[in-house]
Amino acid sequence: MAETSRRLAGAPVRDAILERLDAAATGDDVPGLAVVLVGDDPASRVYVGAKEKACERVGFRHVTHRLPADVSQADLLALVAEINADPAWDGLLVQMPLPDHLDAAAVQAAVDPRKDVDGFHPENLGLLAAGRPRFVPCTPRGIGVLLEHYGISVAGRRVAIVGRSLIVGKPLAQLLARKGPGGDATVTLCHSATPDLAAVTREADIVVAALGRPAALDRAHVRRGAVVVDVGINRVADASRPRGYRLAGDVAPAATDGWASAWTPVPGGVGPMTIAMLLQNTWEAWCRHSGREATA
Repeated sequence: MAETSRRLAGAPVRDAILERLDAAATGDDVPGLAVVLVGDDPASRVYVGAKEKACERVGFRHVTHRLPADVSQADLLALVAEINADPAWDGLLVQMPLPDHLDAAAVQAAVDPRKDVDGFHPENLGLLAAGRPRFVPCTPRGIGVLLEHYGISVAGRRVAIVGRSLIVGKPLAQLLARKGPGGDATVTLCHSATPDLAAVTREADIVVAALGRPAALDRAHVRRGAVVVDVGINRVADASRPRGYRLAGDVAPAATDGWASAWTPVPGGVGPMTIAMLLQNTWEAWCRHSGREATA
């Protein structure tokens, strides 16, 4: 067993960030976040509800536009354009995934990059790659903040990221490899075509699992004493639970507590950080729009 095995809980870090934003957002002129939710995906509804509660907690204005699943591409883009043009809203995000008949890439590209608090607009992804980030996608940014909070430096360390999505894997690789504080890691971006994945991840000081498959990585993938960041939130059937399922990460429990030196639980690890970073990005967008210094 590892000599120490720390549980990297995200909730205390999230709470500290939200308390700071709550203290900073005073008066009638406060940040505003607009969310567009298409259809009735259960996971999306839960996530949007969490965003609404977080906004209320810190005193941000918020609105959620709920559109039917059969909304046309033209009508969705018209709503995005309307919010882009409305100075009342500093941040705009369209909740993913979208129904199959909609072009998600075109919708993300239609969001004003200055309001793209999700960080997925091609311009913002390009700025991150260039080392001049405006908005960093919320989950990668949250992982960086979480590691920093617990005193885990990535500088000079080998990081294996398993999963190459634009939501987590690719932007996280850019974030951790950039020059300066919070970066300077040597990053390997692994994926479904990586041969002998376990041999690659066992060489890493920090393993980030973002595959979207329950228990896809086990002890054979993790060197004893490494740090494990589990991004996965998967529903696994469990008749013993009231809802008939439980939440599980992408890393098997055998490779975390008692094996890793530090690890993020599922739920309660990376998840809370994503919401916190969304509000932090919204705050920074408001500061830019209003000419204020982003001190929170």
